[in-house]
Amino acid sequence: MALEEQGVPTVAVHTHVFARLAASVARANGMPTTRQAFVPQPVVGRSPGELRAYIEGDDPVNKRRFVQELIEGLTQPLEERDQTGLSFERTTPRLVEPDTEDNLHRIFLENHWTDFLPIVLPTEERVEAMLAGTKHAPDEVVGRLRPTAYRELWEFTVEKVAVNAVMAGARPEYLPVILAMASTGVSARSSSTTSFASPAMVNGPIRHELGMNYGIGAMGPYNHANATIGRAFSLLSQNLQGGSVPGDTYMGSQGNPLNFSMCFAENEEASPWEPFHVQHGFRLADSAVSVFGGCRSTAFTLGLRERHWREHVRHLLRGMDPHNPPTLLLDPITARQFIDRGGFDSKDKLIDWLYAQARLPAGEYWGYQLIQNYILPRATFGEEPYATMLRAAPEEPIPMFKRDDIHVVVVGGETNGYWRIMGCTYGKTVSVDDWR
Repeated sequence: MALEEQGVPTVAVHTHVFARLAASVARANGMPTTRQAFVPQPVVGRSPGELRAYIEGDDPVNKRRFVQELIEGLTQPLEERDQTGLSFERTTPRLVEPDTEDNLHRIFLENHWTDFLPIVLPTEERVEAMLAGTKHAPDEVVGRLRPTAYRELWEFTVEKVAVNAVMAGARPEYLPVILAMASTGVSARSSSTTSFASPAMVNGPIRHELGMNYGIGAMGPYNHANATIGRAFSLLSQNLQGGSVPGDTYMGSQGNPLNFSMCFAENEEASPWEPFHVQHGFRLADSAVSVFGGCRSTAFTLGLRERHWREHVRHLLRGMDPHNPPTLLLDPITARQFIDRGGFDSKDKLIDWLYAQARLPAGEYWGYQLIQNYILPRATFGEEPYATMLRAAPEEPIPMFKRDDIHVVVVGGETNGYWRIMGCTYGKTVSVDDWR
């Protein structure tokens, strides 16, 4: 589309499963007549001969020869009928028409405004009560969201966030946390085919004010604030970015159960280290929320044994995909064991050690599909440290992750020293107090 805007004739080529998404993206960007051609899915793992057959065969969407679609798309002008109706309404009505409760629930389901679990209908009275949780004006712009980098950003207000908070079953006092999450620009409903989820973590006094759980069951469905704040983040991401509909605005191949809700608080009181938000520039007395993206993999184990614990941690790290940096989620028991066994009396020391352990032979590293998709092109264009890593011999150990992409969080109730590594990318930490 960028080339077309510059006057360069272009045909976009996709696999056929992305036909609806490609059309939706083109329309959302005001270019619904962008020329598209399609080959069958999949392309990964296919031989050169099979891929050539795709090119020489029929376009499975347009039902014509693929090469013919390319040639005509590059050489023939748009017909007059193709250039009608290129503008469309991007706004949505503030209210739906009055109806019975059952019918309203059905309307919300049919319009993909829910996560298909029961919701609290966002009546004007309920939304007004929710807005009492913040001093910010209902029409104040909170932020902008989009499901992928190639769709337009949708702008939304405090009132629209409040609507989704009501739907999630949240209470007015939770709204500042939900507004802070919404302001990050990180979507909890990314459209990536890899089925992202976006965990969120709360720090500071707000944890106690809301009665959030950072102990036993903190990452499960055992606390009203944790559950409904996380669900509100998911619902607002879906509704305020322009949708999240499989095959249209959502392409996660398997999906991710963490998309329903994942929000918890850090166990600052039992942690032997400084809290996460303090690491990122906030004071201990500040309340803040941190969001992560790309969560799609985990590894776990029990405690740190007296012998071989270093090898055990190394195996866990090497079991992660190197394109998905690790965040360690440690029960306080395990956090203290890292100090007792390894002498890591600060998170930074532990992270330095983890970075040194997370190594792969260069040949293995560059063989990962996501590394080939996203890191190899950057390496070939000279971006460091990837360019240097690309010159390494196949058996030479190279780092799996950047040091600054590794994070450590303490959460849990000390019933046992279970802990896990979650593959996810840190987004940002923002103030909750700013949204009170």
